[in-house]
Amino acid sequence: MLSFLPKKRSVTVQDNVVSVLNVDGEDYICLTDMIKAKDGEFFVKDWLRNRNTLEFLAVWEEMHNPSFDASHFVKIAEQSGLNNFKISVKEWIEQTGAKGVVAKSGRYGGTYAHRDIAFEFGTWISPTFKLYLIKEYQRLKEIESNQYNLEWNVKRLVSKANYHIHTDAIKNHLIPVSRKWNKDMEYAEEADVLNVVLFGCTAKEWRERNLERVKNGENVRDSASINELIVLSNMESQNAKMMRDGIGRRERFETLQREARHEIQILNSRDTTRSLKKTSEEVYLLEDKKGKET
Repeated sequence: MLSFLPKKRSVTVQDNVVSVLNVDGEDYICLTDMIKAKDGEFFVKDWLRNRNTLEFLAVWEEMHNPSFDASHFVKIAEQSGLNNFKISVKEWIEQTGAKGVVAKSGRYGGTYAHRDIAFEFGTWISPTFKLYLIKEYQRLKEIESNQYNLEWNVKRLVSKANYHIHTDAIKNHLIPVSRKWNKDMEYAEEADVLNVVLFGCTAKEWRERNLERVKNGENVRDSASINELIVLSNMESQNAKMMRDGIGRRERFETLQREARHEIQILNSRDTTRSLKKTSEEVYLLEDKKGKET
């Protein structure tokens, strides 16, 4: 079953806003939005009636989809030359097991196609539209790959920078209490020490206060700023070292709390915009100390 990520993205092509969804890790572009740029009353099913369209879709499926039913495609192709032939996206999927084109209901509903297929669909609208679509899609990917716009990835990388160090310290240096401990619970409790130090609440408390964000798969660390996550990474390393030195939890907590306040104040006082170089309206590069762009 295909998995849709809820994050909404879009490109603007000749004044038409076209949605882009992540489906199983691949970008699918909304054909329903694209067709608004075509003059007259047309639908995706009109495009599917074309034999060349069906052959293109079949080749794509054979290249990317091991579950594609080629035998059913042959039967459909035989009918495609008839005047009364028609097939919907839903019928195409049900009969062939195709996954290159999907029909989504509800929020962000419409017909979506893998970017390869969407670009081909753009030709049916107009060559000009296709070229602008490709250009705008490439611009979107450039923005997303830039380190200052891929904030989610930056957060994850920074917050996990010392994961193995921290896990090893917990495993080897925690003093067992008089009951059976679960290793996962050991880590979760130690992680919550850092959560309280930096965010003022445990992971559970954050979830109880942010039910909507939890539904979107977020956790307490996803809500943090870049500066907080930098400090969190430092706190993880410092906490691991103190555990190796046999320092108790309360003393570690108080030490980390003081250090976290100090580091946050320093980072929040920095004017990082002075080190950013603008390459477009959305893309920035950071110059290192030698003046090289990174």
